[in-house]
Amino acid sequence: MEVTTIGVSLAVPEPYGRLLQEARASFGDPAAYAIPTHVTLLPPTEVARDELPDFRRHLARVAAAGRSFPMRLHGTDTFRPLTPVVYVRVTEGGPACFQLQERVRSGPVARELQFPYHPHVTVAHGIPEAAMDHAQRELAAFAADWTAHGFALYEQGPDGVWRRTRDYFFDDEPPAAPTLPHQQSLRAASRL
Repeated sequence: MEVTTIGVSLAVPEPYGRLLQEARASFGDPAAYAIPTHVTLLPPTEVARDELPDFRRHLARVAAAGRSFPMRLHGTDTFRPLTPVVYVRVTEGGPACFQLQERVRSGPVARELQFPYHPHVTVAHGIPEAAMDHAQRELAAFAADWTAHGFALYEQGPDGVWRRTRDYFFDDEPPAAPTLPHQQSLRAASRL
């Protein structure tokens, strides 16, 4: 059975994603360019390749039932001493991320979490304490706002780099009202 490692997340859009990735690299985090800047919905999870089609269909259903929502990042915090992570805080959109990650994890690739879900954007992980402190200070005033229109499935390559393999967009468009024949005639007449 062939296995791969996948993850699902909300990408942090440009220019914010690149800025945070470059900052992460400047703090000495070797994973900075291997991990796109994101808010995790499903952490790294090993799955059999033959499970992926069912999981992709599940993600499409989750996206179809979802709606766009505002996201705001502001300031930093840390999970230290529990785990060696400094992150940018999600100050708006957290409840929507929580609900979304529950739906993502409720499908064919169900996964228990090691820690309670806490939406965030990692900017330093597993680097020396002084560098972690520097990261936390350096990005303390960072802020970004955008609207989340969907999420993405990522796969980790043999080189350790995470790559986006598929985007899933929320279905925000209300269904089009049916056009009745007499309405078509009225429209045609109004153009004369």
